[in-house]
Amino acid sequence: MTIAGMTSGTLSNAAEGSLSRFDAAPELALAWHRAGQGAVLCTVVQTWGSAPRRTGSQLVVGGDGRIEGSVSGGCVEGAVVVEAQDALAQGCHKLLEFGVSDGDAFAVGLACGGTIKVLLEPVGSVLKEETLDALVTARREREAVAYEVSLKSGKGRLVEAGAYPERLRMDRSGVEEDGNTFVAVHNPPLRLIVVGAVHIAQALVPMAQIAGYDPVVIEPRAAFGSEERFPGVRILEDWPDDAVAQIGFDSRCALVLLTHDPKLDDPALMAALRSECFYIGALGSKRTHGQRRERMIEAGFGTADIARIHGPVGLDIGAASPSEIAVSILAEITAVLRGKAE
Repeated sequence: MTIAGMTSGTLSNAAEGSLSRFDAAPELALAWHRAGQGAVLCTVVQTWGSAPRRTGSQLVVGGDGRIEGSVSGGCVEGAVVVEAQDALAQGCHKLLEFGVSDGDAFAVGLACGGTIKVLLEPVGSVLKEETLDALVTARREREAVAYEVSLKSGKGRLVEAGAYPERLRMDRSGVEEDGNTFVAVHNPPLRLIVVGAVHIAQALVPMAQIAGYDPVVIEPRAAFGSEERFPGVRILEDWPDDAVAQIGFDSRCALVLLTHDPKLDDPALMAALRSECFYIGALGSKRTHGQRRERMIEAGFGTADIARIHGPVGLDIGAASPSEIAVSILAEITAVLRGKAE
């Protein structure tokens, strides 16, 4: 990808809708700036102790005072908004530092206090519109990029993903060893591909959306995969092999198979095993999973490939209801994503 060659793009309802409100700060900042109301992108650049939000978390402040996103869980947002409005008026960047006391930490559900640094970048005067536009375009096209900015001067630029491979791999923004260069990682949004619009999927999909996933439901049976059952969710009424070819799998994708039907599950499963999909889970008993393993062996997959399949799907938490099973699935996906799976 050539950063300089990116074309202009505006935030569409579809693009904004594919991201949670906490993840759409760049898109909103660009849209608010272009609407003429002004915008400041506020980013957590360093944390110490039990800081409320992780490094890289963002809040966008509009010139009219509206806000979206979060940099502190609520305990210092008011001060950030005031400082952001001042930065917008002056056309300069600011680096703020806040100590979160034990009392404030308790108010936002933390066990103890911490410290955070927040970088404020007014769009246009500091964070150039063309740079932000290129970032939004990369995010929309699922291209991994990094934003590199000097905390002293406020000057920033987009760089190719290869410039910070370890940060991109770990999905970890942070300050470099020079103490001045902050690198914000912008990986493609996480996607959850669900095969089978069953009752478990009805619970799992909204949970995944809250967790920041962009879900897609594959279901050739129209009665199951309806708008009424999955409002606002992308539904593909194709057979899984056609649907998977349309979607494509990458390292930011999780696949969950819920149909119990090999005719539906297996084509998607085999496509995922040939991809870099970070999580593959399949519903069914141990006996069902054993049969699934045999089919995959017959299809030519090796032991290491088959070991990637989590089956029965989900952490063993004694789940019984569809909602509890959905919780166990999302918990296992998170554990694998964060490297905590056994």
